[in-house]
Order: sequence, then structure tokens, then C-alpha cells
Amino acid sequence: MARATGFQNQRLVVVPRPLVRDALSRPITRHLVVTDAGVFPAAADHGRHRPDGAAETIVILCVAGAGWVETGGMRTAVGAPAAVVLPGGTGEAHAYGAAEGDPWTIWWCHVRGADVPDLLEGAGVRGAQVIPLVAVDRLTAMLDEIITALEKDQSPARLMATAGMAWRLLTALAIDRRLPEKGTPLQQAMNYLEERVDGSVRLADLAALVGVSSSYLSKLFREATGGGVLAHHTALKMARARLLLDTTDLPIAEVGREIGLQDQFYFSRQFRRLHGVSPSAYRAERKG
Repeated sequence: MARATGFQNQRLVVVPRPLVRDALSRPITRHLVVTDAGVFPAAADHGRHRPDGAAETIVILCVAGAGWVETGGMRTAVGAPAAVVLPGGTGEAHAYGAAEGDPWTIWWCHVRGADVPDLLEGAGVRGAQVIPLVAVDRLTAMLDEIITALEKDQSPARLMATAGMAWRLLTALAIDRRLPEKGTPLQQAMNYLEERVDGSVRLADLAALVGVSSSYLSKLFREATGGGVLAHHTALKMARARLLLDTTDLPIAEVGREIGLQDQFYFSRQFRRLHGVSPSAYRAERKG
């Protein structure tokens, strides 16, 4: 099904298909091109059904209200804030629409290009997926930028510009997926470590504080950051050290103490291990 009439205050841009085909033959836009984009506020009765899927990958941001998406004969509820991603070119039927009584407000775009599969893989998207979002305002701002640009024209230069914007959108979606949801053990643990950059933390104590086992907390950190709890805490300490080296004239030993490392030589070894240079050499290079 597809609603024939528009929605109040909607915005909708469709790039003519000959221009899309031309863009997919050019050096930059063959990697990524936005083919359609829009925003549908409070889209009552909105729905789409594509028995053969779509050639384009579809990204829908639900920022208010609720909706649903159906793939493989299974229907999944979508509540704000969340993203729906439907990979293109699969030939798989899909459908989606607004919930009755509380219709969704959605920002959306369709993209094509040789790099789309890699970008989806980077976002952890394998097949149709509903993704809870953390930084939805940042993502909608990017879509607003895309829509505004395409509303002006769909020239080769404009399509090139919006390709860059769409790249940012998809990579931001990948990053957002790795941010812990508010109130989860991972988010609580990360906040605790950020607040204690000048101290030390034992893994067992932190795990008990957030109500999970040490092994499970380590697993959560590896999935989110690529490293363990202590490695993440050390990275936070080094980020704070870089800031102090860049913006203050504190002695090296005092910088170390500010991040909870009382032994200047140990601090210097840790800093060199991460950055390849000593704190003093880093400061001299940055301050020229």
C-alpha cells in the first residue's frame, strides 16, 4: 500500500532516475548517491509494500510516534527513537508503515552505490534491521542537510555533496550503534570510569557496582570499544593527559598525578606506549 496524498509539512525529494544512472557512472558518486529523501511528520496511514524489495538501501529514522516493519513474513514494532535499515538489491519483499493511533514521524533517505554494503557492514547491519538510537538528533540534522541540498537542485555537484553527507550519516549510524543505551550496565560503567579518570578502578568492583559479572562486563567493553575495561580507562586517562599537555603548562609529573598516576616514569611509559613519543616530546611538537 502507498498513501497517494502527502502529509502536512512534509518534505520530499526524488532524484530523476536518469540522473541517478549518470551519477552511478561517475568516479565519486558511483560509490554512493542519494536517490530519494524526505521527512513525513505524524504520517497517519503511511505505508509501503514492495513485493520485490527495492534497488536502493532504505534508511528510516523514527523520531516520534510508532510504526512497524515487515520482512520475511515477520512484523516488528518500531518505536522512537530508532532506525529501520532495509538493504537494497536483495529481492526480498518488505513492508512498513505508521502505527494506528500514534503515527510515526520519520526522516528517511534511499541510497545506492558500490560502497553501501561496506558501510552497512560497518554499522553491523546484516539484512533488514531495526536499530535503537542514542544520538537521533545528530542523525536527523544530517538528513535535514541532505534534503535541503537536494531541494535546491540535483546537479552532479549537488549529488556529489550529498554523497558526502550520506557517508557521514551511515558512519554516524555505525558509531551510534556502538554507544551504550542509557541506563544499561555498559553505560553506567563508562560513566563511572569517566568520572574517575584521576583514580583507579578494579574490574570486580566495577562489575559488582553495575550488577553484572566481571566476564560479562569485559565482553560488553570488548564489543563496544575493541578492548577491555582497564584499557578503556587508560585511554580516558591519556585523553585527559593530552588535553592538559595541550592547554596547560603543568609539569609532566603533575599531569601524571592529575590522571591518577603518581609515578612520573610509569606515566611516561604508558603515554609513550600509546602515542609513540614521551609526554614532553608530545607537548613540544604540539606547541611548536
